[in-house]
Amino acid sequence: MLSAVDHVQLAAPPGSEERLRAYYTDVLGMTEIPKPPVLAARGGCWFAAGPVQLHLGVEEDFRPARKAHPGLRVTGIQAYASRLRERGATVVWDDDLPGHDRFYSEDPVGNRLEFLEPRDPAPHGRETGAP
Repeated sequence: MLSAVDHVQLAAPPGSEERLRAYYTDVLGMTEIPKPPVLAARGGCWFAAGPVQLHLGVEEDFRPARKAHPGLRVTGIQAYASRLRERGATVVWDDDLPGHDRFYSEDPVGNRLEFLEPRDPAPHGRETGAP
C-alpha cells in the first residue's frame, strides 16, 4: 500500500550540478543531501526541504520536462514568489486551479516546477458566497 511520495526525480544534462546547486539551495532554499557513494559516481545531486526531496539525475540526451513537473506546496506563496524573482528566477502565475494560488518556474536547465498554496476557503469562519 502506498503511504507517501518519497522523492521526485528530474533529469539534468551532464556537468550542470553547480548550476543546480546554486538554484535549488540559494534560490529555492533547499538543502543538498548526500547521495550514496555508488549513486554519486553517476553525477547529479539531491535536495531536501523538510519531507520534500528532489533528486536531479544526469541524463546524456537530456531534454527538460516542459509539461511534467513536481507540484511543490509552499506556505506564504507571495513572499516565496518574490524570493524567486529577487534571485533571478521566472515566476508565471496561473489561476486555473480552483482554491489555490500557484505559479510556475523553471530550474536552470529548463525543468518545469509548480509551486502552490491552498487558499483559505472560509475566512473568519464564513463560507465563501454566503449572504
